[in-house]
Amino acid sequence: QVQLVESGGGSVQVGESLTLSCAASGYMACMAWFRQAPGKEREKVAHQYTGGSPYYADSVKGRFTVSRDNANNTLHLQMNSLKPEDTAMYICAASRTLTCSKYWGQGTQVTVAS
Repeated sequence: QVQLVESGGGSVQVGESLTLSCAASGYMACMAWFRQAPGKEREKVAHQYTGGSPYYADSVKGRFTVSRDNANNTLHLQMNSLKPEDTAMYICAASRTLTCSKYWGQGTQVTVAS
């Protein structure tokens, strides 16, 4: 059974940084971060295929960076210059195909206080 385990969430002030990590229990062709704020739809923040270029949502371009540790099946999300609107549950997703969202983690909360 595939498991995705997220870590690294927390509460920070505006402008600060956080790094999230998602460890998969096996190889995944695509790994992604989504987020969902209360009352809002889930949105994809970033994804990266093995050996591919990362994708970023416009709202995070220039501030967030994904990186993959393929040896450990882990995806990191470095979040800089955090804003209150980044407050959300951040959820890792992955797949062995190109869909990026067959398997889901439990999520980790990120709160940015102004």
